[in-house]
Amino acid sequence: MGFFSLKGDITWSNLFTRAAIIIGTVAVIIWAIPSERRSYLRIDEGKPWRYSDLTAPFDFPIYKSDKTIKKERDSLMRQYEPYYSYNTEEEGRQVRRFVSDFSDGIPGLSDDYISIIANRLRRAYRRGIMNSDDYDRLKADTSQMVRVVNGKNAVSVKVTELCSAKEAYEQLFVDELLEQHRQVLQKCNLNDYIIPNLVYDKERSDASLNDIVNSIPLASGVVQRGQKIIGRGDIVDENAARVLESFRAETERRSHSTTQIGLTLIGETIYVALFIICFTIYLSLFRRDYFEKPRSIAMLYSLIIIFALLTSLLIRNTIGHVYILPYAIVAIITRVFMDSRTAFITHFTMILICACMLQSPFEFIVVQSVAGLTAIYSLRELQYRSQLFKTAVVVTLVSMAMNAAFDLIHISTLAEFDMSTYNYMIINGMLLLFAYPLLYVAEKTFGFISDITLIELSNTNNTLLRRMSEEAPGTFQHSIQVGNLAAAIANKIGASSQLVRTGALYHDIGKMVSPIYFTENQSGVNPHAALSYIDSAQVIISHVTEGLKMAEKNNLPTVIKDFISTHHGLGKTKYFYVKYKNENPDTPVDDLLFTYPGPNPFTREQAILMMADTVEAASRSLPDYTEKSIRDLVNRLVDGQLADGHFRECPITFRDIAYAKTVMIDKLKMIYHTRVSYPKESK
Repeated sequence: MGFFSLKGDITWSNLFTRAAIIIGTVAVIIWAIPSERRSYLRIDEGKPWRYSDLTAPFDFPIYKSDKTIKKERDSLMRQYEPYYSYNTEEEGRQVRRFVSDFSDGIPGLSDDYISIIANRLRRAYRRGIMNSDDYDRLKADTSQMVRVVNGKNAVSVKVTELCSAKEAYEQLFVDELLEQHRQVLQKCNLNDYIIPNLVYDKERSDASLNDIVNSIPLASGVVQRGQKIIGRGDIVDENAARVLESFRAETERRSHSTTQIGLTLIGETIYVALFIICFTIYLSLFRRDYFEKPRSIAMLYSLIIIFALLTSLLIRNTIGHVYILPYAIVAIITRVFMDSRTAFITHFTMILICACMLQSPFEFIVVQSVAGLTAIYSLRELQYRSQLFKTAVVVTLVSMAMNAAFDLIHISTLAEFDMSTYNYMIINGMLLLFAYPLLYVAEKTFGFISDITLIELSNTNNTLLRRMSEEAPGTFQHSIQVGNLAAAIANKIGASSQLVRTGALYHDIGKMVSPIYFTENQSGVNPHAALSYIDSAQVIISHVTEGLKMAEKNNLPTVIKDFISTHHGLGKTKYFYVKYKNENPDTPVDDLLFTYPGPNPFTREQAILMMADTVEAASRSLPDYTEKSIRDLVNRLVDGQLADGHFRECPITFRDIAYAKTVMIDKLKMIYHTRVSYPKESK
């Protein structure tokens, strides 16, 4: 029986549920995976390359640095010649306007000066007049050339051969014929007739500039697919940094391609889906009891999704190195609440999924897998808070050792050893200490219970247990004895001894409501003598329902309440049932009046408690405590429970039951062993 059943025992509803879990988990993880994962690839020029050997997965150009491109551009810009259009009409227009304005002559000067000034204006216009701002800017470089466009011809001219409107005006008064009449001519506002006839041609200039810029090659070489870019431990020099930056830029460019995005999405979906499907099949085949419990499924898949989201968040926002994240917490939490194999499978699945977001996943997978295994090995049973501290220290040391192994393999001298990664691992170890409060959160969120909580609950100074020791001391002692018996059986067959011991302490708390009605609390007076057999049976049965009410009121975990409801299963109060039948042979018996509400045990620990509870209570009524009488009692009671079908719904085996019998016989023999009679001193 498993995820795909040949016997047809998997219903369509179960298949739909499992498919929905897989699809939902895959969808969330794919949504979380960043579209570009370049932020994890950190390039520190002058330092050793801390990642694994990097090989080009595709051909890509080696892009020049911005500094190099700027230098080449500045060099080519010296050859740049802005275009200026020569306005042939401006000369005639302004000269005619001048002649017209001074047709009556210039006061104080002869009429010949009109033609002289007009001639000087023509000379300035034919030289070329530019906007003063442009001229001043271009003249700063005496070698600067401009291209003057006159009709279909374009001629390169030095800026120094041209003039600005201001300079053309000044040139008028440098003339030997006009210089002596400067004061008179200044009153004529001759600058009004000097207008730039060289106009900046933006379209031609921009086209020329673009040609120059585009002529600069952005790449200085090509890295071919399969070519080694850099090896682990190699110093990232200027050239290597340029190649790595080019690889990162090309990766980013390709990631924005629609085709590339589609192919990447398909690949990531297949990758994640395969791991989630395999994980689900594992649970169906080998941990079906987990798969059938919503709380188990919720916790396992939530852990995988949460750490995938955290990894994505770290990479997207470049908060730090991924080794900061305490991935081993997944192994710790799963191991505490479940088993070692499931803890490793869950941790390994999560690591492989997170690895697809990284540029160098191999070392990450190895280091984190070893960290998870170490955490699982060091937490076989979590009974003390100090164990988590030791686990954090050991996991950190092992992770650092594994990473150091990779470093030593790839470096040539110790001087190349990079310590930065180990700082992240130390932070990781510190964050592992948060596993303790997270265990409490997981308990409350998913309804699990840890050994630490069980130890706290088994403290006899707890309000409920202290009250039972005062109000029902016989029941309290009985519960302790049952706990000892059950724990010994659990240790023998590999069940949870701490769980069954704690469950035994609380299984009879309902007897505190009417303690006197139970034999172990009576002192010579039996109140059942005044009751009918049916009423007595109902009082005895009520200790189960009353116990559940008290457990609910005191917020006991569900797993402890299950011990209360299952320790008698669907059995009968046989003493009163048989008495009633014997005294009323002709009267039909309603079995439900003498039957416990159940259910029957559905875990091995609950089955152990049922056996230990029945045997311990019955052993007190033995007339003599011989090995034969104890053996017969244990075999008769356990075989009776087996025949009544109390263990059909729990995964306990005949081998486990045989071991349980042996343990109980040995323990009862030691409890009720014959003591030596002390002689009296003769006088």
